[in-house]
Amino acid sequence: MRSSAHRGRLLTAAVATVPLLAAAHIVPAASWLPGPRRAWLPALAGAGRADHVALTFDDGPDPRSTPAFLDALDALAVRATFFVLGERVPAHGRLTREIVRRGHELAVHGWTHDRPWRPAPVRETRRLARAADAVAEVSGTSPVWYRPPYGILTGDRLLAARRTGLRPVLWTAWGHDWTADATAASVLATVLPDLGGGGTVLLHDTDRHAAPDCWRAALGALPGLVAACREAGLTVGPLGEHGVARPAPPAPPAPPAPPAHPARTARDG
Repeated sequence: MRSSAHRGRLLTAAVATVPLLAAAHIVPAASWLPGPRRAWLPALAGAGRADHVALTFDDGPDPRSTPAFLDALDALAVRATFFVLGERVPAHGRLTREIVRRGHELAVHGWTHDRPWRPAPVRETRRLARAADAVAEVSGTSPVWYRPPYGILTGDRLLAARRTGLRPVLWTAWGHDWTADATAASVLATVLPDLGGGGTVLLHDTDRHAAPDCWRAALGALPGLVAACREAGLTVGPLGEHGVARPAPPAPPAPPAPPAHPARTARDG
């Protein structure tokens, strides 16, 4: 029977472990802050070629709004990267395939648009792999990029991305286009001061996780955004053309060890 002193040591060790686990979960999420991200983690921020701007959209696909973005991008002769939610891909398979058919890139935004309140590495890996599989089934190719919901890259989400073979990427400029008072002018006024060559822009092609109809502000800002980039001598396109380093493929599993054979004896011959 274990002594009370031994049980006390075990309890103390367990309590001491809690802050370490919490830190491992929360500290990577500091990458959400734009200053540290751009200064210390340019690749995570989506910094790419100096003559290029990556245009990205989150939270779709949405049959109420995404088609309008596809039409606008066609009119502007621009291709983009759409970070889609895995749960919405099977529900809107035809629209998701239309995104690919029009020449855009699909990326993974998670399975659902949730916040990571508690560490759940096994759950995060399972759900991220499920989302990546859904995207691969529609697009015919394995997705490369992953942007977590709300841009909160916790420790378990970072681990899940590594296990799934996805490259986390956030943004260098966003339009605050999810608010009720957003307009095309306000989106441009927010994006352009932070945007330069090599930048990655975050916008949203739906209002499912934002103020009703706010997607119209992002849609209205597209012509001015593309025009400003082109006037500065910058091309606009998807992350796949942006020059951000891609992840190495996951290592193949090690082959199983051969079964051990018992030592031969004189009787074995």
